[in-house]
Amino acid sequence: MRAIIAGAGRLGSRIARVLTAEQHGVTLVDLDERRPAGPVGGAGPDFVPGDACEPAVLEHAGVITADVLVAATDRDEDNLVISHLAKTRFAVPRVAARVNDPENAWLFDEHWGVDIAVPADMPLVALVEEVAGAVDTVSLLRLGQTGVGVIETLVSAGSRADGRRIDDLRLPAGTLVAAVIRDGEPVFPTRDLPLRPGDILFLVSHTATEQEIRSAVQ
Repeated sequence: MRAIIAGAGRLGSRIARVLTAEQHGVTLVDLDERRPAGPVGGAGPDFVPGDACEPAVLEHAGVITADVLVAATDRDEDNLVISHLAKTRFAVPRVAARVNDPENAWLFDEHWGVDIAVPADMPLVALVEEVAGAVDTVSLLRLGQTGVGVIETLVSAGSRADGRRIDDLRLPAGTLVAAVIRDGEPVFPTRDLPLRPGDILFLVSHTATEQEIRSAVQ
């Protein structure tokens, strides 16, 4: 997936780190030219300095080939303009826009090219799922130099995990179930906890990939 993120503040940078960790192509666009240009440490997102409200800047960032654009600046008016440009001028398939002021939420719809309105308090997990179009498994975080990954996966009906205890799962070496979310509430992941369809598992691992987790759970 190719993603453009307008706004390299806290939210935009966090989204970029998560998507980059999953080997997606990511370009951050921000007015602050002091931010590092190019890949950070050889593995981070690309960076293009400039105003994402300007079509030429978006073109330079590669919007023409983007699968998704996230307007994540701290100005609602800018996010609306960026979204409108992305959808109407560049036909970006998926456009998400941050809503900083709840009173402006009604503006963030298809008329402004917004597919996904992002409230300020929207959890990063949910946002990444929306942006990446994840269905059952999405890597949420890579903890820098430690290489620890946090991966979320859904237990579906008839899957390998359906009805089995956590201790019975054949997880990759060095992988632990850190939390289980059931019916919107956290459940302590005891070894003998039987899993049900709809359970969301959060797993921590140094080495496991999404594909390995999917094979063990799905």
